[in-house]
Amino acid sequence: MSLTDKRIIVTGAASGIGAATAKLLKSQGAYIIAFDLKEATEHVDEYYPIDLSKTGSIIDAVAKYKGKADALCNIAGVPPTLPAQVQLKVNFFGLRTFTEAILPQLNDGASIVNLASMAGMGWRQNIDLLKQCLLLESAEEGAQFLIDNDFTPEATYGFSKELVILYTLQKAKTWADKNISIKAVSPGPIDTPILKDFMATIAKKKKVLPPGSTGKAEDIASLVAYLCRPAAHWINGQNIIIDGGLSALRMKGQFGI
Repeated sequence: MSLTDKRIIVTGAASGIGAATAKLLKSQGAYIIAFDLKEATEHVDEYYPIDLSKTGSIIDAVAKYKGKADALCNIAGVPPTLPAQVQLKVNFFGLRTFTEAILPQLNDGASIVNLASMAGMGWRQNIDLLKQCLLLESAEEGAQFLIDNDFTPEATYGFSKELVILYTLQKAKTWADKNISIKAVSPGPIDTPILKDFMATIAKKKKVLPPGSTGKAEDIASLVAYLCRPAAHWINGQNIIIDGGLSALRMKGQFGI
């Protein structure tokens, strides 16, 4: 089943996984609406500038878009080398604010796909802090939360992605009246312009990735595109790991299997 004439919003469509997703969706017949800080021109039908670290910018960008959409791909994000407050604002609070602001413009039966990360897979161990943060209403409160709990930039990245995963689980049936489904995708290391930032963080933790652990943006785009299809609608409130077997390799060592 093609995506012909489906209107799909992609944040972060100017580069990396967002650009690969926009390209693939466009090739499958979709009409692409891009929201990004950097202008997105390739494989895009409409572009709206947005700064996901600023609530005002998000509200203004949504107000300028007058159309509807059949899917929302929340791909935009920043790496762990940026200040902790920026990471949390963009990776979680910006994603949440944008999603809920654009929600009235999503058609019945729409799909929401949130880009999380393997770095967020430890969310169960942080559940109490995560639940506290989910209750916060603003990015400014989130920034103070990081200070109060002594978060480093490296720890904040994983925490921000844990919030994305938990938010996805939390909202699985919230918009059931519109038959809207929501899912998260958690990639392993991906060869994008910000890969060097992730590798620098991994090096700080004295971790080594085995050969073949780095995927391509197109690998993630293929899954995101599938999740936008009506055929994937029953996948709801789930976090899907796509890492070329890296997490399996780690579990193999952990459990001796």
